[in-house]
Amino acid sequence: MQLHSLKNMPIWKRNLFVLWFGVFMTGMGLSEVMPFLSLYIEELGNFNKSALTLYSSLIFSVTFLVMALVSPLWGRLADRKGRKLMLLRASFGMAVVFFLMAFVTNVWQLMLLRALQGAFGGFISNANALIAVQSPKNHAGQALSILVTGSTAGTLLGPLLGGILASVFGYRFSFHITGMIMFVVFLLTFFLVKEDVSTFRLEKDKQVTEQPTKTLQTVIQNRFVFFLLLTTLSVQVVNLAINPILSLFVKELLPAGNVTLMAGFVAAMPGISTIIAAPTFGKLGDRFGTTNILFFGFSFACIIFFLTGFVHSIVSLMILRFLTGISDAALIPSIQTMLTKETPQAETSLIFSYNQSFQSIGSVMGPLAGGVLASLFDYNGIFFFSSILMMLNLAGYFLVKKQQT
Repeated sequence: MQLHSLKNMPIWKRNLFVLWFGVFMTGMGLSEVMPFLSLYIEELGNFNKSALTLYSSLIFSVTFLVMALVSPLWGRLADRKGRKLMLLRASFGMAVVFFLMAFVTNVWQLMLLRALQGAFGGFISNANALIAVQSPKNHAGQALSILVTGSTAGTLLGPLLGGILASVFGYRFSFHITGMIMFVVFLLTFFLVKEDVSTFRLEKDKQVTEQPTKTLQTVIQNRFVFFLLLTTLSVQVVNLAINPILSLFVKELLPAGNVTLMAGFVAAMPGISTIIAAPTFGKLGDRFGTTNILFFGFSFACIIFFLTGFVHSIVSLMILRFLTGISDAALIPSIQTMLTKETPQAETSLIFSYNQSFQSIGSVMGPLAGGVLASLFDYNGIFFFSSILMMLNLAGYFLVKKQQT
């Protein structure tokens, strides 16, 4: 699409188009290192298997840990100064950080830059907020849905692109390419995204009526909602537990061949199947009930993770990882649908913000748990742990539902 066409669009559509590309690249930047992060770390020192697994998990997790800590600070600043400013801060900061990652000489420098990547986060959340408040009311839902596809597609396709870039250009130049693309996002946001400043300034007499501790207490008192939040955390844990050491696992299964590229394909398998299966599960949930789809998701995940624990070939790993995405397609939308049904409309945004917080905690815990489990029980142990965790969630679901009735 030509730049002239963009400028002639209605402002809200132009914002949506530019920010879709921005959230797509942000999601991709967060996930594209999965296929080669541990291999890149391996080049930065002489590590044994346990140390390499631990460093990979820590360096992968630190981004999400810092992001969870600083997001509220950036959110308050966005309310005072505007969301476009936060978009510019995030895109420029990530552009610089990605570019610098290509020059690291030890694991501590890489860990620091990964932490800074998390500190400069907030592009996706601020893009959602800007689109939500500036789109016409009769188009807001559609606009947000389109924006979600951008971040989701970027996150799911990132590992595949990362594997291709690393195979063609090498690990270091891959960071350069990502940094340059994020700088393009910064420029597009600066010149093309327009914000109505009156939409983000809080009125002085409009104060929050509930303290955060009271709100959290209310959430915990609703056992079913709290269980759904814990399920979000658990799903994120099992999804990310294998990611930091995925390339090392692929390397064991594929002694000869392009490990980085193959790891990219393996990492992309769950995302591909989730995109394919999610619409079908949505329709089935409307027809047969969300509860049945959630039960299927738990049961199917237990079986698939258990079988993956016995994997000894790259082909079987790819097939089972593809099937893992089907369980994700059943679980994640079902959790969100149930949260909507169980929450008063006036509190929907609040509950979903807690859901996002629990997801971020899972993003930190998953890689760390994967690193510890791989060190203690080898890589296959991660999948047995994931199967057990999903089984516990299934049991917890029936227990909470029984207490609710």
